[in-house]
Amino acid sequence: MKKIKEYQVDEEMQLFTLIKNADVRMAKNGKKFIAFTFQDTSGTIDGKFWDASEEEIQKFEAGKVVFLNGKRELYQGNPQVKILHLRLAKLEEPCDPQLYMEKAPIKKEEMEAEIQQILFEITNPNWNRIVRYLLNKYQKAFFEYPAAKRNHHAFAGGLAFHTLSMLRIGKALVREYHELNASLLYAGIILHDLGKVLELSGAMTTEYTLAGNLIGHLVLVDEEITQACLALKIDQSREDIIVLKHMVLAHHGLLEYGSPVRPKIMEAEILHQIDNIDASMQMMLTSIRQTTPGEYTDRIFGLDNRNFYVPKEV
Repeated sequence: MKKIKEYQVDEEMQLFTLIKNADVRMAKNGKKFIAFTFQDTSGTIDGKFWDASEEEIQKFEAGKVVFLNGKRELYQGNPQVKILHLRLAKLEEPCDPQLYMEKAPIKKEEMEAEIQQILFEITNPNWNRIVRYLLNKYQKAFFEYPAAKRNHHAFAGGLAFHTLSMLRIGKALVREYHELNASLLYAGIILHDLGKVLELSGAMTTEYTLAGNLIGHLVLVDEEITQACLALKIDQSREDIIVLKHMVLAHHGLLEYGSPVRPKIMEAEILHQIDNIDASMQMMLTSIRQTTPGEYTDRIFGLDNRNFYVPKEV
């Protein structure tokens, strides 16, 4: 049986899939519909279930496995499925949600081991203690959660994989530019998105939590650094603690992207650039891997809704 990303435009789709998201909305005619995101190990696709009854809204919840019969289409340059028929998977059918979840391409144990080794290179004792304290506190979630609801690294283990990819880029830059404070850069990279374990609900049916919606992961991890300082009896007025917090709070780069302050130290600017590089590469690679050479990718929302040409092999 084909997977989601293996179907072509106008091709009829018949497959078992996980309901990753099921948002109930109101149509212009006053009737409710469900905006679905379906997922399997190849990726996701959106589809709308029109005129949904209360029974259907209760039945087709996020986290359920369904058998989907539909037609792959394009809407404003993006793939979607026109739902023809939908039913819950039966017990004798492949109904385990774990079968349909995308996972990081590196095993959890390998990521843990590599990040643990890099901790020894954080030589500032306060930064090292804070990073170890927070990694221990959120160990399970950090290595299981995605880095986003959608767009980049939106799969199980995506948060740790994104962090590790950034650490590898950071180490390469430290070798090239000796003026960079490696300890600060590595500590900032590990902590920059750690607040997503509080901002997001988990890997299977990823939603924003109340704190995620109303506070956001930058401020959430800043608060966690404060709590760590209190627990470890570290003076928060120290310059090294203030610059560590700045690394986290400035990593979105621009005020309109959610940072309360723009980067004002070299390592914070580099952290922001590394974050952009890794997120952009992940989004592009995800689309390019599903595109035939000589054709254009689907539009990528996180990259200004652009599509990219994949050159033919020569």
